[in-house]
Amino acid sequence: MTVYFIGAGPGAADLITVRGQSLIQRASVVLYAGSLVPPELIALAPPDATVMDTAPMTLDEIIDEISRAHAAGHDVARVHSGDPALYGAIAEQMRRLGARGIPYDIVPGVPSYAAAAAALKSELTLPGVAQTIVLTRTATRASAMPPGEELESLGRSGATLAIHLSINNLARVVRDLIPHYGLDCPVAVAYRVSWPDELILRGTLADIRNQVKAAGITRTALILVGRVLDAGDFADSRLYAKDHHHVLRPKR
Repeated sequence: MTVYFIGAGPGAADLITVRGQSLIQRASVVLYAGSLVPPELIALAPPDATVMDTAPMTLDEIIDEISRAHAAGHDVARVHSGDPALYGAIAEQMRRLGARGIPYDIVPGVPSYAAAAAALKSELTLPGVAQTIVLTRTATRASAMPPGEELESLGRSGATLAIHLSINNLARVVRDLIPHYGLDCPVAVAYRVSWPDELILRGTLADIRNQVKAAGITRTALILVGRVLDAGDFADSRLYAKDHHHVLRPKR
């Protein structure tokens, strides 16, 4: 018996990995993260599987359910949205499973920032513009930010920022980033990327708040900030340059 933490991807049912899909199809117990996981994926579970939405459950209740499955010798598909390594709240689950001697494994998924970049038709790292992506969030009632990880500190890098779980803190995001990125810095807000009601807003730090307010977005949105979103002219990568030689393309 094994517990599989499965990344379901950003929303579209066909953006899950083949491995993750296969594990759901043969799991005896499927525990999934509420409205964040598409119903089409949960419908892949065997007809006789125990299927539970964990949104109203506490951590203790989830672990107890897994323990019952373990005692019965049943595999568990623990399905999370996006990639479970990013804000997936799996560490505390794994810690408790380890303490109980319950084996587990992790299946990665397509993260929301990658899906957003695809929807925007953007590369998040461009030569001479940005070669670093910072995945972060802002402080909320759920969790504070550790010292040194405040947005105003991270913004000094000028890197491309993928700001999760922060759409309700957009005023603070704009305030903290304007000194480092400027009012004209491109911003994109990606709401429910790859779901049928996907919405992409493009703007700048100067006007993105008004767009978000007009659209009525209050949750399930990723904020991307950086010059890569509207870079205009930029240098080609050296990867395919004629005078760039390497072991797979030796000098002729």
